[in-house]
Amino acid sequence: MIFIAILIGCILGALIGMNAPMISYTYSSYLAIAVIAALDSVFGGITSVINKNFDLKIFVTGFFGNAILAILLTILGQRLNVDIYLAAIVVFVGRMFINLAIIRRYYVDKWSKKFEEIKNKNVKAKEKVEAKADEK
Repeated sequence: MIFIAILIGCILGALIGMNAPMISYTYSSYLAIAVIAALDSVFGGITSVINKNFDLKIFVTGFFGNAILAILLTILGQRLNVDIYLAAIVVFVGRMFINLAIIRRYYVDKWSKKFEEIKNKNVKAKEKVEAKADEK
């Protein structure tokens, strides 16, 4: 089910991306920081699903709250003529790398256990075949 949603999202994103107008330079920093904040929330949500403590209310409020706060920091920085949004980028990207490391470790451990189980099954099956051959 999730793969179908991802596939539909990718197709819609590609179609909208081809027909969407270009973002002007004045708004590109707002969009960039909003996308990074949203990605941070998505990776945090995936991590919380892995840790079995996902809460939809926390995810939705974090998703929009992070994006809005990052955009407000960008606006404030532009008003003060200081690149405050760079601090938000550093924080969000740092958290994304931490969440990606947690996700990676989870799946590497899961796949390692699966391959180990397959290997053990093959060894046991081979030992049974050899034991039967020795009996004859």
